[in-house]
Amino acid sequence: MSENGAAGANGNEQPPQIKMNILGQFVRDLSFENVMAQKGATGEIQPNINVQVNLDAKKRAAEHQFEVSIKLNIDSKSKADNDQLFLLEIEYCGVFHVEGVPEEQLHPFLMIECPRMLFPFLRRIVSDVTRDGGYPPLNLENIDFVQIYRAELARRQGEQGGQTANA
Repeated sequence: MSENGAAGANGNEQPPQIKMNILGQFVRDLSFENVMAQKGATGEIQPNINVQVNLDAKKRAAEHQFEVSIKLNIDSKSKADNDQLFLLEIEYCGVFHVEGVPEEQLHPFLMIECPRMLFPFLRRIVSDVTRDGGYPPLNLENIDFVQIYRAELARRQGEQGGQTANA
């Protein structure tokens, strides 16, 4: 059996070859409010950190190009008295060239695989900003983009179910 004839002889088609390149990455928006320093507070404080993640993807004018953004809202408060320590908001974007992904799989690919590629760079920026702000570097845990995607799908289906029930 030849390598070239193996797939055609069985009638099986090879899956399309997926190509993905990161064409560019950038910080669209960054805000770090060091509330504790503004108040002049010092000393050892145990933080309570809350991280909210939002994802977005959109088609660009160029063929096969997409812009994917990760927005983080990181709120840090003191465990002892719930006073605000710092607030970090960042929108980090990547421009991707994506080919070979079937249309029905493109949205999950953009919302899971692309953010997964951007995350290590975003994590480094968050670590540097918090360290430069006078805090221990905040090393974010890995984000489960699959779980975020599934939760968003469930939320949208819930909204659609509620709208049809009211109609």
